[in-house]
Amino acid sequence: MFWWVVKSILGPILWVVWRPKNSGLGNVPEQGPAILACNHLSFADHFFGPLPLRRRIVFLGKRDYFTGKGIKGWFSRFFFSGVGVIPIDRTGGKASEEALVTGLRVLGEGKLLGIYPEGTRVPDNRLFRGKTGVARLALQGRVPVVPMAMMHTFELMPAGARPKVFGLPGRPGVRFGVPLDFSEYYGREDDREVLRTVTDRIMKAIQELSGQEYVDRYAAEVKAEAQGREARRSDDDEE
Repeated sequence: MFWWVVKSILGPILWVVWRPKNSGLGNVPEQGPAILACNHLSFADHFFGPLPLRRRIVFLGKRDYFTGKGIKGWFSRFFFSGVGVIPIDRTGGKASEEALVTGLRVLGEGKLLGIYPEGTRVPDNRLFRGKTGVARLALQGRVPVVPMAMMHTFELMPAGARPKVFGLPGRPGVRFGVPLDFSEYYGREDDREVLRTVTDRIMKAIQELSGQEYVDRYAAEVKAEAQGREARRSDDDEE
């Protein structure tokens, strides 16, 4: 119920203030399970992505959203729990298997499962290499994958900044592509080459929708390198 309450309250505000521009809504199945694989430009993606859809999307989200302290932490847990985000541990290994089981359960219930294959918000406005968890879910769950591209949300709300209303390069919104069918690979979800092939096809479809420059590296690695350079500059300034 909270999902619909949030949409009914925030939805009109988002429509009036930012006039989001969306396309390809007919590519999202009206019923049955499917994966919506999306680029991840901004925190604002959580709002503008599901906004035009009549069906609820269940997203797998990082556990950090649910472990904060104080009033901010409480609000974060309340909001993300209410809108259907399922917390997952992204440290790999056993945690990855638990996330897989959770995703398969959502699909088994006939729902739409939202996934950010890049694994984190990107450090800049480019598209980064996808992790193969999305491919494993698609093959093991035997469901179509709908590519989903967020547009102009990076400029609207960069990491750590407040939302902008003016000066955007275009209206924020989302584009949905034609569903991708990977039935030719069913039963091969343990083949690493197949998983990489499927993942790369998904990322290419997202890139065609978004028009982003593609970087064949993981976003988390690029972010870690940038943070390391920033830390070294800080140390040099102190000296």
